[in-house]
Amino acid sequence: MLEFNDRIAIAVSGGKDSISLLHILAKIERDYPKASLVAVSVDEGISGYRDEALKIAGENCGKLGIEHHIISFKELYGLTLDEIVEKLRASGERELTPCAYCGVLRRKALNVIARKVNADKLATAHTLDDEVQTILLNMLHGDPYRIAREKPVTDETHPKLIRRVKPFCEIPEKETALFAYVKKIKFQSLPCPYAPEALRNDVRVFLNRMEEKHTGIKYTIFKAAEKIRPVLEKAGGKEALRECVECGEPTTQALCKACEMLQKIKIKPIS
Repeated sequence: MLEFNDRIAIAVSGGKDSISLLHILAKIERDYPKASLVAVSVDEGISGYRDEALKIAGENCGKLGIEHHIISFKELYGLTLDEIVEKLRASGERELTPCAYCGVLRRKALNVIARKVNADKLATAHTLDDEVQTILLNMLHGDPYRIAREKPVTDETHPKLIRRVKPFCEIPEKETALFAYVKKIKFQSLPCPYAPEALRNDVRVFLNRMEEKHTGIKYTIFKAAEKIRPVLEKAGGKEALRECVECGEPTTQALCKACEMLQKIKIKPIS
């Protein structure tokens, strides 16, 4: 996933997974003097939740001597997630949940900040649980070809798109939590207030119940996706990337998904 001389941006939210990844990569990086680490965080603007997480992320970065950069929805899109949700509810929008908006906008924000800090790779703390949930969600949303694109190491497809790596993709979420507790690492344990509204939450509960009854089923699903990914890539073909006419970010369409969503609620992104 990583080269000896990579500049690695670590996406740090303040939760157990990303904080554990921060500490582990900091330890590994000591053996690679030509590599460098930088932490990047997204402030979505979730009242009573994100402020504490960013504080914890900053404290951990300070202890490890890692520079920390923050990008906010407010500066990038003009509104916080709370304000976006307020607008959606006022307009009667029920098609997409707050998490659907947040996921797209957050993904774009991470790419923007990773590019600004001149990163070669963007490391995210997606665990085995996250990966398997995403595989099932893509199936439930009727988009199996997305399984081919959302893999542990993304392809180099566009100069503006920072390659993503997922070092924890085969590590169960319980193990990252155990690591943090054993190492006495401070992390945010408060769940996002919008999480219960997402379909992902239902999939998470389902998978955990299945894992309790059929140990190893999460690994089985993950490995199955790995086996069918080459077939999906061949069947789906590679989509050529262009630059969004509104913000200039890489996209397969004339308008990127983030700008499309923002236009629905009449917010113009800040270029």
